[in-house]
Amino acid sequence: MTHPLGLRDFRLLYAGRTISTLGDAVVPAALAIAITRATGSSGALALVLGCAMVPRLLLLPLGGVVGDRFNPRVVALVTDLVRAAAQLSVGVELIGAEPRLLHIAVAEAIGGTASAFAMPTASPLVAATVEGPLRMRANALLASTGNAARLGGPALAGVLVYTAGAGWAFVLDAASFAVSAALLTRITVRHTPAERRPFFADLAEGWTELRSRDWYWTSLIAHGAWNGASTVLLTLGPLVAARDLGGDGVWVAMTQAGAFGVLAGSLIAGRVRPGRPVMVANLGLALYALPLLALATTAPAPLTVAAYAVAMAGLGFLNPVWQTVVQQEFPAQVLARVTSYDWLLSLAAAPLGYTLAPLAADAWGSTRPLLVTAALVALACVGAAAVPGVRRVQGVRGVRGTAPAAAHGPDEVDAAYATDRTDGADGADGADGVQVPTATHQQDGSDSTGRQHAKASEALAKADRTGT
Repeated sequence: MTHPLGLRDFRLLYAGRTISTLGDAVVPAALAIAITRATGSSGALALVLGCAMVPRLLLLPLGGVVGDRFNPRVVALVTDLVRAAAQLSVGVELIGAEPRLLHIAVAEAIGGTASAFAMPTASPLVAATVEGPLRMRANALLASTGNAARLGGPALAGVLVYTAGAGWAFVLDAASFAVSAALLTRITVRHTPAERRPFFADLAEGWTELRSRDWYWTSLIAHGAWNGASTVLLTLGPLVAARDLGGDGVWVAMTQAGAFGVLAGSLIAGRVRPGRPVMVANLGLALYALPLLALATTAPAPLTVAAYAVAMAGLGFLNPVWQTVVQQEFPAQVLARVTSYDWLLSLAAAPLGYTLAPLAADAWGSTRPLLVTAALVALACVGAAAVPGVRRVQGVRGVRGTAPAAAHGPDEVDAAYATDRTDGADGADGADGVQVPTATHQQDGSDSTGRQHAKASEALAKADRTGT
């Protein structure tokens, strides 16, 4: 088999993921328009977004334990059905004459809770349906298709909002979840459940696996810095663009260029196999300093737009590469827990950026916070790339079929990784460690560095990102 789409189970998973991502891509813009129309308040929109984000972050570790204890296909199927019901209820509220904010907020909180259990199943599902040598290509394919869907999502949302109404965007999203659940019923997933132990012992085991690999936890620090920097840019960028670079159209051009950049990066990841993938991917994240510097120095608008496209290409490259390495280097029995910590640590700095950026701008103006943030994200990402364990992780070529069952130190992990890749297999990318936050699906996450970027950007611009 030379392509992952030749595998029946992955083909069904890919179809479901693509459909649900497209459905989810219409939600951020539709939600922002619908809530502001109904209430005329940005605070109301923030409340609804917070109701979805907070339970997702708080419950991610629990979702990781559940994903390892139970078959990830079953967990993903149940959460798809829950989210379908939640989005359908929002759609019904918005289609009605007088939508009630409380009902919408509760529905989004339920959807966010379900998402916390769905996100850790994404990587185990790919690992269970695709053998090692094809995982890189499979992850790159999922990332590229997902990014393409998110690129067209805002346009589709606009068509629905201004023709049928915002509520129908949520009905479409609910239908996409239902279709994804139906496809999951036809997938056969190999699953070796984790040993049943007390809940906190399971959490501790996942954390031990994480900290035993210096290439992993140091990279997560860089991913967290990236997400914090992205929130600073998303908070201050629209104002700088409108005030100093020529108007709101410059910010719109930046967000579109960023979407194209993410897509281009994921396509490159499907074709390029660097000798040290984690090191190269972390250096790619350091490119995010470029648009921050461009905004801080009020560089010409075309240069600023190009800088943002290049920076987001770095993110697009990292996500599939990172996910493939993680799938290969962690035992299948702990993969969901490790992934949940990945999302949690990668996104933890995002609320801090949203909170501090406006305060810093009020105190010192926009220039200083943007410059400091550019320096910090560059230092964190380049520093992670310099870690010996990161540099020892070898290129993704051949892959072992199953990761070792026991935890081991970074030196042992790196040695095994290098040895297993000397047979030269096919492949080309795949990971989602850094995630860009995108709507409610995030398959789910996708969207760690990338992970919440989308929802926030859409809310601010029109109000999206796409983020890990």
